[in-house]
Amino acid sequence: MTAEKCPALLLKREYVFVLMNKCYCNNYIKIAFGILLLFASNVHARQQPVIDWGGDKLLNAYLMQHLHQRYDVRTQQVQKALQSPAGVRSYQQHVRTAYRALLGALPVKTPLQAVVTGQIQQDGYHIEKIIYQSFPGHHVTANLYVPSGSGPFPGLLLFCGHEPEAKATPSYQRSAILLARKGFVVLVIDPVSQGERHQLTDSKGHPLTRGGTTEHTLLNAAAALVGSSVAAYELWDNKQGLEYLLSRKEVDTTRIGCLGNSGGGTQAACFMAYDSRIKAAAVCSYITTRERTFELAGPLDGCVQLPKEGKMGIEITDYMHLMAPRPLLVLSGRYDFVDYTGTEQAYKEAKQCYQVLGAADHIQLVTVDDGHGISQPKREAAARWFRKWFYNDDQPVAEAPAAVLAPAALFASKTGEVNNSFAGEITVQQHILQQATAFAQKRRQFLNNTNGNAFADTLRHLLGIAQQRAGVQAARLKPGAGQTERLLLRSEGEPPLPIVIVRPAPQLPLKGIVVLLHDEGKQRLQDSSALIQSYLQNGYALVLPDLRGMGETADNPAFNHTKFYNKEYRNAISSLHLGKPLMGQRVTDLLLVLDYLRADSLLRTSRITVRASGLSALVALHAAAIDDRIDHLQADKYLPSFLDIHRNVIEKNWYSYVIPNVLQYYDVPDLVRIVDKRFAFP
Repeated sequence: MTAEKCPALLLKREYVFVLMNKCYCNNYIKIAFGILLLFASNVHARQQPVIDWGGDKLLNAYLMQHLHQRYDVRTQQVQKALQSPAGVRSYQQHVRTAYRALLGALPVKTPLQAVVTGQIQQDGYHIEKIIYQSFPGHHVTANLYVPSGSGPFPGLLLFCGHEPEAKATPSYQRSAILLARKGFVVLVIDPVSQGERHQLTDSKGHPLTRGGTTEHTLLNAAAALVGSSVAAYELWDNKQGLEYLLSRKEVDTTRIGCLGNSGGGTQAACFMAYDSRIKAAAVCSYITTRERTFELAGPLDGCVQLPKEGKMGIEITDYMHLMAPRPLLVLSGRYDFVDYTGTEQAYKEAKQCYQVLGAADHIQLVTVDDGHGISQPKREAAARWFRKWFYNDDQPVAEAPAAVLAPAALFASKTGEVNNSFAGEITVQQHILQQATAFAQKRRQFLNNTNGNAFADTLRHLLGIAQQRAGVQAARLKPGAGQTERLLLRSEGEPPLPIVIVRPAPQLPLKGIVVLLHDEGKQRLQDSSALIQSYLQNGYALVLPDLRGMGETADNPAFNHTKFYNKEYRNAISSLHLGKPLMGQRVTDLLLVLDYLRADSLLRTSRITVRASGLSALVALHAAAIDDRIDHLQADKYLPSFLDIHRNVIEKNWYSYVIPNVLQYYDVPDLVRIVDKRFAFP
């Protein structure tokens, strides 16, 4: 990011609001960058942590407790609904409405402009290489397996898992071959970021990340800011794929199904729940419970879950409920990393739903003593399932040997990558940025028509902050040296908040309070004893909090796979799942600190200055827009605009900043102006 012009130092009503973003003006070194000296210092003497029982586990434990509470409520709702067909239909409508809301606005339907770029004749079927448009300028690659004969045949969509070769993966080729030989037209679609569809590539079309799952995760962070997700983009690609399948003369449009494995199982579950034209489905190596997955394995790749799914009370089983009473086959490996106990739980609940609707034989679980993936026994079970419902044939299916082709032989694009096969190809990243830019007018209208209180309410809603907070109690731990206090703030419904307060000598008049925030926590601040003493000698009390997930409550790196490009991925995604973005939780912590300071008998009348840099500065900006108890604010090195996430999706740790749907309401510069106006003369 390039250096921007330094804004003027504001001195209004004794308020100081210094906003500096990569500014290096000498006039402000003493005023604005004094705090950076504090950040840079590194004294070897280490301070004792406030929490002595494993602070790194605190935030995740808090989130998992909220997860279980939310799903306990859902279980009660489901069991009540399963008492009657009317109850099931009412529950289905409830989930359908919530699911559509989570998907957000999908791309506008566009002409497919489908082309067949090649054909391969095989024994009993042929393969066509297909390219179609998902949205203007964005292309999807696929292979169509067409049985020999006149047809029309039932049509199937085959959704691929996270293998890099996607449609060319041997197990998917064998699945399509088996189904084609059994009388099905099969469209195998390359998902976003796989096969020929990498979105983040260099000029030669080479992927810039380690794999499709990383691309999915990075793109998903950007998509969330405009109220979308990678799951929604995949669903739209697949919907356009269905439109293409229905356009083929070889296909019987009344007999359409879908099959997916692993990440493709996610796509199959989402698609069968979305589109009623799917008359039968098979989902492999995906069905379990979201609740157990989050607790046992943590959040998975960015395409697997939708933000706020947990807040809305949606479980994986609910996608099965939306399929009912249409035929559904669940394929599972007993030793899959997809939790099998969760599979049994999900299937049991879905089976109840089908039974209530009088269609108990329309759902089946086939378990194979193997692991993850669509192995031969699972492929055979899927083929038998579709033969049963589309051909009235329930005979066992045996897969004959089939030779698979090299990935390049199945390429539909000229180069094997759509990004350099089409001039002006619009990537998902570019499409998201276009949406964010298009929202600028909507943001202006919202801000022009919204007063301060209404804006604060909007912030609370987007950040998941409760309108009312419980009182704060402080557990005073063993004092440190001199005037240092170590406290644990507790408020009902929130995790404990460790803070250190350092007071000036009793004989000095108290000039005010300075709340110092650092992204690495209070320890980095405590290490700079010289600067701390300079504050104390001038009569300022210092408050050093560890906002949740920072400092001594930062998550253990072992629980955050490097492929996700985020050091707090599991807590960030779990938070988004619950509709509680990390940004909002940290703002809540800062508000709780203010609550405590206003309740402290010695500090309650003192003016409060908040000084923060980086991510913490953005936390402070949000807090200042909500709460007028911050008298002085110094914020620097903060993210200039949420649009920077769209422009630089490969940067790390973006999920720490993500606020779903924020760009329909405000951007960071808007927030700065709101806070600046708050500090201005009336």
